[in-house]
Amino acid sequence: MVIEGQLTPLMRIHEGQLGKALGVSRTPLREALKVLASEGLLELVPGRGAVVRKLTQKDVRDMLDILGAIETLGGRLACRHASDAEIADLRRVHDEMMGFYRTRNRLEYYRRNQAIHSGIVQISGNAMLASTHQMIQARLKRIRFIGNEEPAKWAAAVAEHEEMIAALEARDEERLANIIARHLHETWERVVDKV
Repeated sequence: MVIEGQLTPLMRIHEGQLGKALGVSRTPLREALKVLASEGLLELVPGRGAVVRKLTQKDVRDMLDILGAIETLGGRLACRHASDAEIADLRRVHDEMMGFYRTRNRLEYYRRNQAIHSGIVQISGNAMLASTHQMIQARLKRIRFIGNEEPAKWAAAVAEHEEMIAALEARDEERLANIIARHLHETWERVVDKV
């Protein structure tokens, strides 16, 4: 609901209403809110409860800069260390993502898109890099989702992903690192006016 914008930045979460809408009691809902707060999507404010976090442009720019460094290193290491089976698995996820792009299913496209970004870092063989990536990636979920609202921007992101998977399959670490850096720079351009 946060990612899709149903719960907007600075909106206070009414536990009773949300629990009723989701069909869950307060205890599991509170646990879920704590998880979302740990991911940086919500803030737990004493006396007010959970509030949807609003990221500033500086927050987003800073996190995208860090993601760029992590993902380019992850891509280089994946080209060196990933197994053929791991790369084939990412190709499969990419192909699923492309199917959802063709049917304009943004949420399922987004989920595969994020799985590819995380997957490249995961197959790098560097657990610390993957853990750090996961933390930052979680905080940018909403921002990365809104980057594909406009058809031309979405098409450009898809083209970049096509290049990324081809470079990974070729194990061309320099090309992959350059494409990832460009992709994350373009992500900033796609979202800057929405933050």
